Amino acid sequence: MASMATSSPISFAASFFKIKAFPLSPRFFPIRTLRCSVSSSSEPLEFDISFAPPKPKPASTRGGVSPQQLFIPWIVRGDDGTLKLQSQPPARLIHSLAIDATTQNPKKKEKSKKKQTQATSSSATASSSASASSPPPQSVPKLSKAARRFYNENFKEPPQRLSKVLAAAGVASRRTSEELIFDGKVTVNGILCNTPQTRVDPSRDIIYVNGNRIPKKLPPKVYFALNKPKGYICSSGEKEVKSVISLFDEYMASWDKRNPGTPKPRLFTVGRLDVATTGLIIVTNDGDFAQQLSHPSSSLPKEYITTVVGDIHKRHLMAISEGTIVEGVHCVPDLVELMPKQHDIPRARLRIVVHEGRNHEVRELVKNAGLVVHSLKRVRIGGFRLPSDLGLGKHAELKQSELKVLGWKR
Repeated sequence: MASMATSSPISFAASFFKIKAFPLSPRFFPIRTLRCSVSSSSEPLEFDISFAPPKPKPASTRGGVSPQQLFIPWIVRGDDGTLKLQSQPPARLIHSLAIDATTQNPKKKEKSKKKQTQATSSSATASSSASASSPPPQSVPKLSKAARRFYNENFKEPPQRLSKVLAAAGVASRRTSEELIFDGKVTVNGILCNTPQTRVDPSRDIIYVNGNRIPKKLPPKVYFALNKPKGYICSSGEKEVKSVISLFDEYMASWDKRNPGTPKPRLFTVGRLDVATTGLIIVTNDGDFAQQLSHPSSSLPKEYITTVVGDIHKRHLMAISEGTIVEGVHCVPDLVELMPKQHDIPRARLRIVVHEGRNHEVRELVKNAGLVVHSLKRVRIGGFRLPSDLGLGKHAELKQSELKVLGWKR
């Protein structure tokens, strides 16, 4: 409580605030109660101005008259220029607020009205459908521009080279697809295309090869680990020798039952193993994946188990460790180790790890040391090892965790 006495409450308020009109509140005024008294000829008149609901007070003993209480007072300058206190806001302020409320943001009000009408119409249709005991139709949500942009940047594949699209569609290998394009057997949107580097989108562009249209939906990417048996080659050029892709004939025959309406993938091997070498080889239809794994910059270690004829001595191990020239490049193995003998395997075995992956590299290393290879088997690529329960000629689909172990980065 703070008490202040002046000659006039109006002059006191004018000297204290010095404004025309200002609504007071507890956050603007530092005190909660202000008592002003005015001395007149008859008896003083007191104003008890409170900024919060006052506590019950006893009646004043001065003249037996209770003080007048004004809650949240307004100090307004009248038409005559004098200031006065009143408990209600001025009429001019109320009138201006009403005008602002009617003229502010008319578009938002229109949108809110439209939403209300739509909500009422949808509720009406829902009630009518419920009365007819039939479920309401489900409307497809419309995605925003930001959502569509995020999908296109992160999930939708960008336009690709024409030769790559033809290879992914299963027409032929990428090299053969380029030959088809050069021969004038491919059209894009009704126009003959002779450039394999042309960027196309199979979901939008109309592509024909030899009069047959390429489907809009490309086959999904598949990845397999195959235990290659002896006598199979990794290419399909020679008809006299079986290809490792023929080991997937049963899988491809049941493709339509497992994936109805989806085109069949065109499988090929990642890298090669010669016809006499067995063991792990990756089979896929993803060209980018194959390029990354087989490129020399990946430097993926490849582990082989070599069975040799005769005994192995220290000089043989030293000669293999020093390396040899393969395809004009001096290749040095990462590891050479003599494996312990087993009762069921009478011949000596070597564990050799290389990262170059050149043609016949392990065989050349063993041959340069003066040894004869009896059998050769690849058991590991990168961090992925051939499963022990995967029989010869059998394949297993790779999981995402196994692809990461191989070093695949999408």
